[in-house]
Amino acid sequence: MLDYQTALGPILHAIADPTRRVMVEQLAKGPASVSALAGRLPMSLQAAMQHLAVLEAAEVVRSEKIGRVRTVSLNPTALRQVERWVAEQKTAWERRLDRLGDYLGESPDDERKDHD
Repeated sequence: MLDYQTALGPILHAIADPTRRVMVEQLAKGPASVSALAGRLPMSLQAAMQHLAVLEAAEVVRSEKIGRVRTVSLNPTALRQVERWVAEQKTAWERRLDRLGDYLGESPDDERKDHD
């Protein structure tokens, strides 16, 4: 089992910001240069680079410099960790709610029969 406390914290922090989520959504369509990503946002290139640094530190994205262009791409492994965690939480809550539904669906007569 993945150590979610350690692995997910930086990833969830990185994608908690709406600007960084927009960047992730753009990168889901394919790699892009830093200037192309920044050009789609109402902020300076420097501010966009700071957001990308947070995403890269959390390993949500990777960047590569070729010549004068820095290209950023999505790291799907990080997002799969979040997806797995969410799926596990969903499964656990569905089980709990199913048990609650079963419990609430029992009539008082059913309980008496169980104890007889």
